[in-house]
Amino acid sequence: MKLTDSTPSTPETTQLVYHTAGKPKTPLASSAGNARDLICFSHLRWNFVYQRPQHLLSRAAQQYRVWFLEEPIWADQLYLNEQHQSDSLTVLVPHLPHGTTPDQAVVLQRQLLDEFIQQKRIVDFVAWYYTPMSLLFSDHLQPQLTVYDCMDELSAFWGAPPHLLEQERKLLDRADMVFTGGYSLYEAKQKRHRQVFAFPSSIDFAHFSAARRPQPDPADQRALANPRIGFSGVIDERFDYQLLTELAQRRPDWQFVLIGPTVKIDPALLPQRPNVHYLGMKNYKELPVYFANWDVAMLPFARNESTRFISPTKTPEYLAAGLPVVSTSIRDVVRTYGTSDFVQIADTAQAFEAAIDRALRGNHPEHWADIDTFLSENSWDHTWASMNRIMTTQLSMAIEQ
Repeated sequence: MKLTDSTPSTPETTQLVYHTAGKPKTPLASSAGNARDLICFSHLRWNFVYQRPQHLLSRAAQQYRVWFLEEPIWADQLYLNEQHQSDSLTVLVPHLPHGTTPDQAVVLQRQLLDEFIQQKRIVDFVAWYYTPMSLLFSDHLQPQLTVYDCMDELSAFWGAPPHLLEQERKLLDRADMVFTGGYSLYEAKQKRHRQVFAFPSSIDFAHFSAARRPQPDPADQRALANPRIGFSGVIDERFDYQLLTELAQRRPDWQFVLIGPTVKIDPALLPQRPNVHYLGMKNYKELPVYFANWDVAMLPFARNESTRFISPTKTPEYLAAGLPVVSTSIRDVVRTYGTSDFVQIADTAQAFEAAIDRALRGNHPEHWADIDTFLSENSWDHTWASMNRIMTTQLSMAIEQ
């Protein structure tokens, strides 16, 4: 039980408009050389699922002015929207005119970026990439340091751009260092760059350990019976909906609770049964309240190309919440948690059912003290401090040369 490639044509010059919201930024001194700014190029939205980019860059904002540049959205005019998350972290959202061609989109994003850097008088900065595709409009920049934080093998995801691998090759050629979101990714990249460092999924222990104490049951799951087996995360091509379907059929007395958005897959593929409950996306702050009222947490990931290199952030979050965890044999889960007997590994519905049943009877895991020691040594604070130390060392060496 739960513990309490051609050069694009240039369109006509367009007047730029900047939309801002929230408080102005306060410049901060940086601990990495002379760089005071960090520009992040992301394929993920800041206000989507709270995960690795948010954890790391919210901490980076203690040393840098962080500018989180998202992918563009379509609008009636060209402008760059600024959304201030804090005094030193701003989300930038390019708005491109309807009907803009892909080649024009590259030119317009470059134009927006250049005007923005000039307006903010950004000179010495760190370029931090989550998506190699952003090189299409940023390859002319001259940052003091270029970091590729490779959190996923994006080329393995459905709908990946056809030129992504070529763009990644270019990014690897430019990057001063590569951070990876797991050990499998590290092994995949280590021979492709001289400086690759593995930083697997970490944990905000204080946040999620609140689930170990009694919490009021949220309204949308209050009426559900027990036991409850929960999943929190994006439901996409990585999710094994066939496994969940069979589990729900085998155990109609168990309630399967799923939190998170459904993207890139047909919702009709997901099991529609009385004991399967889709509660939608929740705010990061709300998650411990939901976790506190579950009995077991699950990671029912499919074993395919899209999951070959993943290191699920939810694994340590579940454990910090005091939840027993059952997962399919995702490589980084097995090597990090399965061999330590922190997480039960099962791939068939029968084995998954048996593992959940074992957890419900209080027979797994057995060594919570060891789990907590492991979690305390793998905090997001520690991960960011280690990353920034590597960056600072690299910049200091460059300055001395």
